[in-house]
Amino acid sequence: MIAETGRNIYEAKNLLERGEVVAIPTETVYGLAGNALNPEAVSKIFAVKNRPTFDPLIIHVSGITEIEKYTQNFPEKFSQLAQKYMPGPLTFLIEKKNIIPDIVTSGLGKVAIRIPDHILALELLKNLDFPLAAPSANPFGYVSPTSARHVFDQLGEKIPYILDGGSCKIGLESTIIGLENGATVVYRKGGLEIEKIEDILQEKIILKEHSSSNPQAPGMLEKHYSPDKKIEILSADTEINQTENIGFLGFEKLKSEININNQFILSKNGDLQEAARNLFEGLRWFDKTTLEKIYVELVPEHGLGLAINDRLRRAAAKS
Repeated sequence: MIAETGRNIYEAKNLLERGEVVAIPTETVYGLAGNALNPEAVSKIFAVKNRPTFDPLIIHVSGITEIEKYTQNFPEKFSQLAQKYMPGPLTFLIEKKNIIPDIVTSGLGKVAIRIPDHILALELLKNLDFPLAAPSANPFGYVSPTSARHVFDQLGEKIPYILDGGSCKIGLESTIIGLENGATVVYRKGGLEIEKIEDILQEKIILKEHSSSNPQAPGMLEKHYSPDKKIEILSADTEINQTENIGFLGFEKLKSEININNQFILSKNGDLQEAARNLFEGLRWFDKTTLEKIYVELVPEHGLGLAINDRLRRAAAKS
């Protein structure tokens, strides 16, 4: 099997209705999509990604009214967030209805659900009578894809179709939030800044720690988003061994002690949105080189910088 790549939503629709999985574009990253109400289709997602079934999936729907079909006890305080930031890079973790198979939620009572902000994804969803389970379209634990080419390079021999929607405009997975004892909790930092959520809700948000197993929500595992290179985060006292075969991924400035051809800068203008869009592209770029070790620089710890640094720390995490 060699995946066909195109912009035909009806080809994707036909495959999905037959229980196949296809790659779809979103504003965050490309997703590997299957019928969320069909356990066999969902199991194909886990198999293609080689993803452990204890790591739950996000389901995607076309509108706010669709959320009510598959969840219950929607928190009133999230209504303002939904009106403001959906469609968009925001995912709610909400109590699920029985129509959602347990394989989607890894047996947990809550399901992660969102509305993607991408014209092709939304058009596809509006032409389906089921939601789509769609984790990132890459082998489990590796760098998320932000273009159809990224998907083809890694899953092109495992899936029949890649819906090509161009490069993802955000480039980071969605922010996942839920409620615990009435308090708002962020389970995964992502493409919607935490400060914006706090501004709408007028409350301080609790940040959940990562998990090595049995995560409460998608994207919570400690080691994730990892390229095939050794990654080390630069600190003030890091001594760079210039005799090593090394590279550097930086925020806005080059490192004078490292070969300029071995460096990838996320945003020469110091723009966190641009840095987010370029993060996974940069990590993938290093995997195409013969470099053995990559030093990475954390970005300013605010706004999208929180999510970027989260990905860098997890990419550097030891197995």
